[in-house]
Amino acid sequence: MRELGTEGAFAVLARARALEAAGRDVVHLEIGQPDFDTPAHVKAAAEAALAAGQTGYCPAAGLPELRAAAAEHLSATRGIAVEPDAVLVAPGAKPFLFFTVLAVCEPGDEVVLPDPAFPIYASAVRWAGGVPVGFREVDDLAAALTPRTRLVMLNSPSNPTGAVMSADEVAAAAEAVAATDAWVLSDEVYRRFLYEGSFASIAALPGMLERTVLLDSCSKTYAMTGWRCGYAAVPEPLRDPLERFFVNAFSCVPPFVQLAAVAALTGPDDFVTGMVAEFAGRREIVVDGLNALPGVTCAAPGGAFYVFPDVSGTPLAAETLAERLLDEAGVALLPGSDFGAAGAGHLRLSFAASQAQLREGLARMGALLAGL
Repeated sequence: MRELGTEGAFAVLARARALEAAGRDVVHLEIGQPDFDTPAHVKAAAEAALAAGQTGYCPAAGLPELRAAAAEHLSATRGIAVEPDAVLVAPGAKPFLFFTVLAVCEPGDEVVLPDPAFPIYASAVRWAGGVPVGFREVDDLAAALTPRTRLVMLNSPSNPTGAVMSADEVAAAAEAVAATDAWVLSDEVYRRFLYEGSFASIAALPGMLERTVLLDSCSKTYAMTGWRCGYAAVPEPLRDPLERFFVNAFSCVPPFVQLAAVAALTGPDDFVTGMVAEFAGRREIVVDGLNALPGVTCAAPGGAFYVFPDVSGTPLAAETLAERLLDEAGVALLPGSDFGAAGAGHLRLSFAASQAQLREGLARMGALLAGL
């Protein structure tokens, strides 16, 4: 258990909720959760499924309806041919992260992953007895690969930085991995949140789909974080291992949730395009606001809904600054070091909050920094 890490966003959220229970007002910029309600047609599909009695066990791999809808969606959006039998369904994306690592890694094996990165990546690797090996730029990826590398984890757009891998970077990553026996897990749950350029998936490159767990989820794209429904196209040799983990861990995703996910994937897209357009405006507010603060610099993220400002120009270490912002200013956010060694000197803010909340949070940050 000492090797099993956690996700700082939930720890900070718990502290923020405790402050709110004591009467404090808190601006929540810590949790990666869209402040939109799940689309009406998705909720209606769930209600209809509940009314029809879709409340029992179903196949651990997922309902045929959702596996088919997800296969069609992945094929159309990535320019590849995904068969329904290749798709597995889990309660969110995290089970795919955790169980893919367990399926491919023996103690001492290496997993190459971004630094900074979503903290569950390294947590799962360490718990499996593996060794996380970080890389900061795609140019560093080839040098990080060794004969002990069993898995390469990619995330574009990125949590926590919002960085988006270009087509050239994806091609370079594929070339590096092709020279090894490693599997790939491509975490693409923020694919729709793109503000610059175009999206490129490593699974679309020759020979890569057969070795890539292509991961997506309904959580962010359709404001369904609490529904817990993720899906992935999985290479044939890994399907049975993952399905056996699913049987042991959670049996199945509730069928009414899966039928709601079918409605999300096959229904109208205007909700998503409208949400992304709103987030683009919020990105501008938060980037401009952060760059106006003393000692803070912030690059505009190409995707996702996070910013990763450099606060090394302020008088406080990022960890101390994050604590004081919560305790004294009522602004909940995360230190960049929660995401890896390369995150030192940074903060991570989610701009999946309203424009009014973003402006209030920036004003409170500015007041605290001015008083240092």
